[in-house]
Amino acid sequence: MSPSPGEEPQPQETKAAGGLAGVFKGLTGGGKLTKSPPVLQQPFAPIAGSQAFADRLDAASPSSAFHGLPPEQAELFGQLKNGQLAERVAAANSLRYVIADFPLNPVRDIWHAAKDLIDPDKPANARQVAWELLTECIKYPASTELERREYFRTLTAPAPPDDFYLQLAALEDLTNRGRNISGFYYDIFPLLTQWLQETYNAAKTARRQASRGTGKASKGITLSSGEDKNLSRMFALLKDVIKFNFKFATDSVVGSLMDILLKICMNTSVEDDLRACINVVDTVVTFGTIPTDKLKDCIQVLSSIHCLVPSLQKDSWHTISVICRSHHGQSTVRILLDLLRAYSTSPDKDAVREVRGALSVLKKLLSKSSEKGYPTVPLALLVDGLSTVAKSSSTRIATEILKLVNSMFNGREGNINAMLLEEHWSPIFAVAAQCAKKAFHPSPNVDASPSSLPTVVKDEREPEDGVALQLKNLVNRIETLLTHNNPDFPQREECMGFLAAVHQVLPDSAAALVVAHLRESRACFPSEVGWEDNLKLVMERFYLNRSRDPLTRLRALEVIVEVYNFLYLAEGLVDEESVIELVRRVLGGLRVEDDSHVLQETVAFLVEVAETAGDRLFDDILDAFKAVISKDMSRPPLSGLAPHRVGPSAHRSQTVHFANQSLSNVVSKGYVQIFIQMMNHNGPKAIKAYTALVHIARSNSCEVDARLTAMKMLFRLRADFEHHVYLTALVQNDALAGSLYRTEASLARKLAEDASQPPRLSRAEHAGRPTRGISFSQGQTVERGVPARSASTPKPGTHQGQRLWSVPDADALPASPPGSPSPLLVSHKRDQSGTAKPENLTMLLDMIPWLEALISLFHQGCDWEVYSFILVHLPLQLSNHSIFRDAISHIQELRRLLCEMVRTNSFQEPPHSSGLRRTDVANCLFHSLIMIVSYHHHFQKVDEDELVRTFMYGISDKTAKTCIHALSMCCHELPMSVSKSLLTILQRMSQVITQPFVAMHILEFLACLSRLPSLYSNFREDDYRIVFGICFRYLQYVREKKLAMRGSISSDVAMPSGGVANQPEILGQHPAADDLPQYVYALAYHVITFWFLAVKLPDRPTQIGWITKNLFTDVDGSANTEEHAQITLDFMQRVAFSDAADSVQDPLFKEQYFGEIQTKRWIIGNSILTIRQARESSWAEITRRYPSGTSSYALRVEFTPMPNLPAPDGSDAAAWDGRFQHGLTIFPSHLLMQLLAPMPQLYDPSIRPILLPDDDFVDRAIRNFDRNSPVDGHKVGVIYIKEGQTSEPEILANTAGSPDYHQFLRGLGPLTKLKGATFNTQGLDRENDLDGKYTYCWRDRVTEIVFHITTQMPTNLETDPQCIMKKRHIGNDYVSIVWNDSGMPFKFDTFPSQFNYVYIIITPTPHLPFVASRMTQEEGTSRFCMVQVMSKEGFPEISPCAEPKMISLKALPSFVRLLALNASVFSLVWANSDTGEHVSSWRERLRQINVLRMKYRPSRGQGVTPSPPPGAIATPVPGATTGSVLSVVSSGGGGHGAHHHQYHHQQQPAGQGMSGPGGGAAVAAGGGGGPGTDVNAAGVGGITSPRLTGMRDSFSSLRRASVATFFTSATSGEQSHRSSMLSTVTTENTEVLQPSTAEALVDSVDFSKWT
Repeated sequence: MSPSPGEEPQPQETKAAGGLAGVFKGLTGGGKLTKSPPVLQQPFAPIAGSQAFADRLDAASPSSAFHGLPPEQAELFGQLKNGQLAERVAAANSLRYVIADFPLNPVRDIWHAAKDLIDPDKPANARQVAWELLTECIKYPASTELERREYFRTLTAPAPPDDFYLQLAALEDLTNRGRNISGFYYDIFPLLTQWLQETYNAAKTARRQASRGTGKASKGITLSSGEDKNLSRMFALLKDVIKFNFKFATDSVVGSLMDILLKICMNTSVEDDLRACINVVDTVVTFGTIPTDKLKDCIQVLSSIHCLVPSLQKDSWHTISVICRSHHGQSTVRILLDLLRAYSTSPDKDAVREVRGALSVLKKLLSKSSEKGYPTVPLALLVDGLSTVAKSSSTRIATEILKLVNSMFNGREGNINAMLLEEHWSPIFAVAAQCAKKAFHPSPNVDASPSSLPTVVKDEREPEDGVALQLKNLVNRIETLLTHNNPDFPQREECMGFLAAVHQVLPDSAAALVVAHLRESRACFPSEVGWEDNLKLVMERFYLNRSRDPLTRLRALEVIVEVYNFLYLAEGLVDEESVIELVRRVLGGLRVEDDSHVLQETVAFLVEVAETAGDRLFDDILDAFKAVISKDMSRPPLSGLAPHRVGPSAHRSQTVHFANQSLSNVVSKGYVQIFIQMMNHNGPKAIKAYTALVHIARSNSCEVDARLTAMKMLFRLRADFEHHVYLTALVQNDALAGSLYRTEASLARKLAEDASQPPRLSRAEHAGRPTRGISFSQGQTVERGVPARSASTPKPGTHQGQRLWSVPDADALPASPPGSPSPLLVSHKRDQSGTAKPENLTMLLDMIPWLEALISLFHQGCDWEVYSFILVHLPLQLSNHSIFRDAISHIQELRRLLCEMVRTNSFQEPPHSSGLRRTDVANCLFHSLIMIVSYHHHFQKVDEDELVRTFMYGISDKTAKTCIHALSMCCHELPMSVSKSLLTILQRMSQVITQPFVAMHILEFLACLSRLPSLYSNFREDDYRIVFGICFRYLQYVREKKLAMRGSISSDVAMPSGGVANQPEILGQHPAADDLPQYVYALAYHVITFWFLAVKLPDRPTQIGWITKNLFTDVDGSANTEEHAQITLDFMQRVAFSDAADSVQDPLFKEQYFGEIQTKRWIIGNSILTIRQARESSWAEITRRYPSGTSSYALRVEFTPMPNLPAPDGSDAAAWDGRFQHGLTIFPSHLLMQLLAPMPQLYDPSIRPILLPDDDFVDRAIRNFDRNSPVDGHKVGVIYIKEGQTSEPEILANTAGSPDYHQFLRGLGPLTKLKGATFNTQGLDRENDLDGKYTYCWRDRVTEIVFHITTQMPTNLETDPQCIMKKRHIGNDYVSIVWNDSGMPFKFDTFPSQFNYVYIIITPTPHLPFVASRMTQEEGTSRFCMVQVMSKEGFPEISPCAEPKMISLKALPSFVRLLALNASVFSLVWANSDTGEHVSSWRERLRQINVLRMKYRPSRGQGVTPSPPPGAIATPVPGATTGSVLSVVSSGGGGHGAHHHQYHHQQQPAGQGMSGPGGGAAVAAGGGGGPGTDVNAAGVGGITSPRLTGMRDSFSSLRRASVATFFTSATSGEQSHRSSMLSTVTTENTEVLQPSTAEALVDSVDFSKWT
């Protein structure tokens, strides 16, 4: 049909397939159906003049209508009837308006006159006008049925297609929109059926032509045409006619109409066409009925639309629901079910469409209730039909089936369809499982690898709600039913069976339910039918499926492990090969595993299997492990870090342990577990695991964390005394790890320091040097005294900024090591003559590959995490000699390499991000070399020399402290090598003596060295001066600091208090109290003392002048008279010409033998002189008490014979006897005058002795002075711990120790009887043997040590079960030596005490059980002990053994004794650091002499000043004005008031010396200087007393040679001060001093000039 005139055809739609096939493409593929709403237009405008014509009609006479037509209308009618065509057209056009406005009677005449104008042979414009006129005619209401019938026949006669829209409009008006069909009741339906077909064909043709003319239309563009409008009007008319007049439609007519409608639905692709057809059908079923023979076709088409066209689903379902609720309801259900049951496995597309439609409608029906009139659907028939169509290959059918099944399990209200409640679900699940196969397809190589498993596939052509989605919904629903129902849920088994059948698409939560069900029901065990299939399901579909969540896979692995354990225990139940195959299937998955969590558990399972596996299977397990390592090595760096994936059901804490763990690390832990499990049960297996671990540790291609895991075990390998291998659980290297910031405390300190310091460029960065850190072969820097590294050093791995290890590491080993050494693995096999076990019971664990790996890593370099781990852990392993017994050659190579690396600076540089320096690395290397020293009995002399030179090389760097400690040990272990390089060592020490942290360690080294004379036996005079020079260099450094401090204080009176707080820095030390400045300062003077004794006696006088000059000269050239200098000079005078010890008074010099004896005492210089003179004889006893000792001499005066006194017998006997003139009275003052009377008799009051009165105070003072021993006394506890002992009572109860222990005791010193001892026994009983009969003591000229040995003290567990008698000594000892044979680490709090500051722990290495310690030592071996000093928290690190050292048993006693001595001295200083300064015994004796001097000096009113302490310097009081009183700064004055310190712990027995750790005894009470007495009141150092001038005190004339000898060898340092005597002039209330110089002072004290 052509469009209306004036309209051009427009494109309607794209060319598309017809029918419901087109519906698939056009309606469901996303394109929009074409809609064409009808638009009616008038073909012509109203003819001009019509309004005038009407006006004329109104003006006409009314009588003209009565007689017929008015003249004008009659004329028009005439023209219409008889005029020419043009006239007729014009008349028709005019008349239609007349008829419309004023209905006329002669309508029929007009009709007949104009009907021929619609003939096809007439022009189009004529036909149009005629149709419009006829349309107006048929509207005339008074038409009869006959007239209407005539109208109907005229209008429905064949007409040109272009006029159809006019024809249809006329019919619409004739029927009043379908309401009135009178006159043609039975003709209208056939006509409309015919016209519907023709109209659709015309529209279809127009659409096709429009599509061709405009090209292929785009999707979604609506095309419209006149034909579409006609078709739409046709559907509307048809619907109205059916609605109002269906009763006139016969079944045949309705059938024909249904055929046309269904045909249109099958062929159209326009949504409006489908909707119109559905509406017509809906009208039919609403106001009529569908013929039975057409019901099936109608249901098929409607159901297809319902399924395939979502936008029409509601419309189609409304129609279907009406049918279902009609008498056709059951027929409809039967039709739908028959469609399913009759489905062929190789259907055409129409069948698929029909099945899908049927499934869609059935799904809707299942949700409806029969109570609302819907028919029921029989479940059995439905399942039968579903089973048939489920076999189809169409995924679309499968999707519809699953939708239907889902609707049955999940209704509108979320409950299960009632029809399922009493039925078995297995058939339905079978259908769903069949459909599920469409949701996935197998990969090409299903069995090639575990990863080639069926996976869900999404078809791009498939809608979003495809099979996979529907299956997922069904699985979720079933999972919900399982989780929310009780365990007795009746359909539980069916549900689990379905989930197992669709395992490929199960979510992890559902998969976990299946695995749990299989585990609970033991469906995988041989006792169940189909167990092999179930096990295969668990293995391949859950465990080996790497797309699964790790937790699901782990649950599957648990099932596999349980089955394996059952099969292993139930021998014979299944073939052994089946069990092995099960393990190998797991191994197959291991090689491609990429999740660390799953790999961890799998490896744990395989480790368990490996324990009992045969050799072949064990090798397969190791090969699988190796494959994982190799795969990880082939990845890019750090790509092996594979944090496991954790599903939403996983707990958060489960992700922490495995985060950032490489796969290689998991396997490394497996190797470690195998070694730990096998080392006591299967030697070959353990050795294979050990070999693999060495390979991992050595390979730079392996992941870093895996290498660290391997090294954590390898570095814990040890061997016992029988060379049986074991793993140590504890590695105590916190201090060394802390130096690399590998402890929490050290890292926290570093972070705090970094946060407190502003960011700044390093010195190297300022200099433009490339940044250090990434590679040690680029951007390197040369430290002071360190040559550049060789360019051949390989480049290590790049540091990634990760901190992968720290100390302590409680989880270093993945399993606890065995508690006893391995009976199978040994590090050394003895000869057959030895006592080892038979060869077939032990296997050699070769440590050579491990050492080769370490040497290789040092050569090639490696990642910093690995390198730093080696640096920290290597020293401790080297301490175990037994483990490397057969690798001595490699130990030698390691020694050579480390020495070379240190000397050439070729070790690896730490990365810049670590905050470390090269010296930190060198420090760790030195610790390894220290341990290698203990292998020196395997080295040549040249090797030992190289070791010493290497340590010497490190003195000049920041490694000085470590190297000094190492050299201290070498003095005992390598004495010849140290002696060879000693001068160079001392020279290097002299260069760094002023460096912080170093001075104390150098001075302690020198103090220890002085007691080893064999090392410096070849020293010359200048060589000794190097030692003295070191001490003086430090003293000068401290004095410079003091002088600078004094200058800053005087220049700024208002100095902040911080200046005082920083005083430790003035002494060259840091304020952190790593060493106390007063201790180090005093130690420098002690070293001078010790080394002056070390000088050969004939050479000592030559050193005196140089030493005294440095002692008494300050850095600014002024005089220095410190107490330390005075007592040092005092001791030098006593030993300069003799090595004789102190002499004591003659106990026989008593009145009963010599008659009356008079005693007088004087203060002469820094000494107390006592002369006891027998009045009636020539015998006298002179005792002189010095700060450093006491000397006593008995003298007999020989008088010149009296002349002219012959004997009675005439001989000269009387003259001979006259020499002794018995009965001649001699007083003590006579002897003093003879020795000291000045000659010539010059007035020199400054040298007068101070006479002490003979009273009780002086007597008490002398007695107290004598109690203060001239040697420094120390007490050191010695404790023995037997095997397995940990508690204090059982340890103190020991009464004996091992042979090595007793050998050690004998080396500490001579065994001394306590009862009747005259020396200070440091609290041990000397009268009743309460603390044992004997103890070991050690003493030299200046020091005395008494050892409190618990095994030699009485033990009575009945009366003293807690050993309190022993604890009272041990608990009060600052320092204790612990011989630890327990086999366990010693804990500092084993002996709770406030005063135990230091424990020196001696641990025999390797540990010897009690019985083994009595076995004969193997020839060619030496026993060594690990020595470590443990200090109380907060106690500074002062010992060379703060880090463990290996010392031979031979050198152990002397080495430990020196450690204990230094620790005891420091402890005394430390204990008094809070309350004041520790005063040594010598200084205390000097102070007591000064107290007596100040008390008994002559008053100033006598005009003279008694002898002040020698060397006293007159200095002005700060702030004093001219003419003010000057005071003497006397070091003997007690400094800060000379308060005597009260000490903590022990009251000495009556009469026992008190010069030990408790300090010197005070002068007797009652006079100045007693305890608590303010010495300033006596004018000593007080500001209010006048300063005394410097003085000299000497013996001016010596009357007797014997007495002269005494005084020249034992007098004080002020004997020859005449040349430097400082005279005084007395004035009113003021004493004016003559200027004093340091040169004069030095000259006065240099006694070598007059001796």
